[in-house]
Amino acid sequence: MIDPPYFNRDISWLTFNRRVLEEAANERMPVMERIRFLSIFSSNLDEFYRVRFPVIKALKKIGEKNSEHADPGEQESVIKQANNLIFEQQTHFGQLLTQKLIPALSENKINLVYNNTLPEALTGETTAYFLSEVLAFLQPVYIAEDTAFFPENNKLYFLVQLYDGVQQEKLVLLNIPSDHLPRFFSSVVDGVQHVCFLDDIIRANLSKIFRDVTIGGCYSIKITRDAELDLKDEYSGELSEQIEKQLQKRDKGLATRFLYQAEMPLRMLQMLNEHLGLQNANAVEGGQYHNLKDFYGLPVNNKALFYNKWPELPLKLTENELLADIISRNDLLVNTPYQSYDTILRFFNEAAVNPAVEEINVTLYRVASDSKIVNALISAVKNGKTVKVVIELKARFDEENNLKWAKKMKNAGVQIIYSVTALKVHAKIALVKTRCNNRLIYTGLLATGNFNEGTARFYTDHILLTANHKLLREVELLFIFLAKREKPTPYNQIDFNELLVAGFNLHKRFIDLIDREIDLAKNGHPASITIKLNNLEEWVLIDKLYEASMAGVKIRMIVRSICCLVPGLPGLSENICIKRIVDRYLEHGRIFIFGNGGNAEVFMGSADWMNRNIYHRIEVCFPVEDSSIKKQVTDLIEIQWSDTEQAVIIDDQLNQVKPVADGEPLASQEGIYQYLKTIV
Repeated sequence: MIDPPYFNRDISWLTFNRRVLEEAANERMPVMERIRFLSIFSSNLDEFYRVRFPVIKALKKIGEKNSEHADPGEQESVIKQANNLIFEQQTHFGQLLTQKLIPALSENKINLVYNNTLPEALTGETTAYFLSEVLAFLQPVYIAEDTAFFPENNKLYFLVQLYDGVQQEKLVLLNIPSDHLPRFFSSVVDGVQHVCFLDDIIRANLSKIFRDVTIGGCYSIKITRDAELDLKDEYSGELSEQIEKQLQKRDKGLATRFLYQAEMPLRMLQMLNEHLGLQNANAVEGGQYHNLKDFYGLPVNNKALFYNKWPELPLKLTENELLADIISRNDLLVNTPYQSYDTILRFFNEAAVNPAVEEINVTLYRVASDSKIVNALISAVKNGKTVKVVIELKARFDEENNLKWAKKMKNAGVQIIYSVTALKVHAKIALVKTRCNNRLIYTGLLATGNFNEGTARFYTDHILLTANHKLLREVELLFIFLAKREKPTPYNQIDFNELLVAGFNLHKRFIDLIDREIDLAKNGHPASITIKLNNLEEWVLIDKLYEASMAGVKIRMIVRSICCLVPGLPGLSENICIKRIVDRYLEHGRIFIFGNGGNAEVFMGSADWMNRNIYHRIEVCFPVEDSSIKKQVTDLIEIQWSDTEQAVIIDDQLNQVKPVADGEPLASQEGIYQYLKTIV
């Protein structure tokens, strides 16, 4: 195939964020849930500037020096397109907030003070709060030629303009301590709940900080800094090495975005650029308030303005026998957050105290801040069991939390295994060895998402509990390999037959599975592929899907965010349809279904089809062999594919088109919840 088409992954990611923003405009949704989608959009955009934007600029700079590996013109075009999309989305964000959502709150007797002075009824309370609570955290910094100040990433600041008695101008950076105090202040007066920003309380009391001077302007600013990507996790080969060298020349935490209030005079903007070293940052006009991801914590308690809660569905399991004994008879599947995570906690808790358990092995990628699972592992080692934990210290934005838990476990006697440099262990697997009648019995977990009871409340994932010895023997082999702290090479390969493991056989097995469908189609047999992923980027697999489409294989894909495959092109991808679902829970599970001439093979696992997952991580996908669980998984996918309310179809221009409902409208997450009610 010559020059197959691909969407740019960064632009694709921004279109996903536009889909998030669309939910804030969804009038079928309760108003506070719409506001929460605004906060998710804002958080996603911060991550874009921390993680993706630095790579685009690095590629541009490399292209200027060596066009063999990157085209600077192409990267400049991506930057321009990204900026245009972001401007368009932020404009829509502001319109939704001011014209739709703030009035909707007002209809419910909630006054969100936005771009207005504080209500007179709050003056006494807010002034007292400022003097007793806020003032202790304020740290003004006067800007001068010799000022050595490093604004922290995504922290909020004011630039305050002062004049002394002879009208000499002074400029001061003043922190807004939202990392120490709530972003919002709330008070009910005469039946109306008034909610105002911490920012506005500080603005209203500037004269109590800066006395005996005249206060001129006060402008909001925020600086977003490079997240210091391990670029080996994103690119391979020589290109990765060049990008790393490029970024190593930069100061720690290079500024990638300088967000400033649009009313700030140009000369002040230029002065800040010079004094704070922001010349290379993307300067973006903003409003009076930044970090609107804080809307997620807006202090509104009116239950009518939120989703009706769906109580977690328990698995109907007897409490009079060990969970391991139940699993030994039949595999179990837990579908979070619809079904209770208590079954997973029970698995670890029982293993920790069961006298017959000799050893526990588990991988941890993102650990809950108050992890019950880790506490169970610590109890297990204190109860005389061998506990081995592969914990990933390079999990982006969770490094500090994971390091904390690693130290705590190590001090308790847990054997801690770290991954090697430039290789992340992203697999979600656990193995328990139990001595029974003088032989070892294996039970284990294989999952699509992290062993994290916090995120399990709002990530849709699948956890298989199994005693399948063939499967778990291969899990054991992988744990033995990880303990060696080696990278997979042609010389240390493990012959996995059941598991699909990145670095060993995962890529080849997926290629082979697609090839089988291609052969079926070419020989006139039904051939189909259904895949659900978070991200689709890896070009070899994309090309293989194009090939399958041209051979007549019917391909359905549910891709949450990045999607570099172009569907629906005549003669190339006309047999590929791609949908995206955004709803109350974050779609996170990965599922792969290959038709196999009517005897479908079903896999689940941790791996997206991205360069980083395929080439720079240890990922595990696993077969679903239990017939009832296989039917359950395929039923769940069919419900999602039939979604007409929360799904969109991605067309050949990256547009997101609402599907037409043939019958009753269906929101798949609600449909899945109702379905799982019938089988628990």
